[in-house]
Amino acid sequence: QVQPVESGEGAVQSVGSLRLSCAASLDAYGSFCIGWIRQSPGKGRDAVATIDSTGLTRYSEFAKGRFTISRNNANNTLVLQMNAMSPDDTGMYYCAAQGWCLGATLLPALYNNWGQGTQVTVSS
Repeated sequence: QVQPVESGEGAVQSVGSLRLSCAASLDAYGSFCIGWIRQSPGKGRDAVATIDSTGLTRYSEFAKGRFTISRNNANNTLVLQMNAMSPDDTGMYYCAAQGWCLGATLLPALYNNWGQGTQVTVSS
């Protein structure tokens, strides 16, 4: 069982930047997908960005050009760099992982291992 642990909770002003980190050991799996999924107030869960064990990355449309996902396999750390943020980016951000996965799926329902979440607030 993988237990992702997020860090980097914060509040920023519009057009500011924030960096989130997630520690998750996936060494037991020959392949995996891991990424960030957010839940904004009054909305469902939307994938933000994902990466798989081959390094393939996927971004939701709202994240393209502003957010960058990366993973350091040596220390099992996933990072989401968020730039040019807007109040619409406010929400709870979850790190989610799935072993034996390829394709960096953006479907939240396919991830079985979730962190506790970290709150991100962007003020105008």
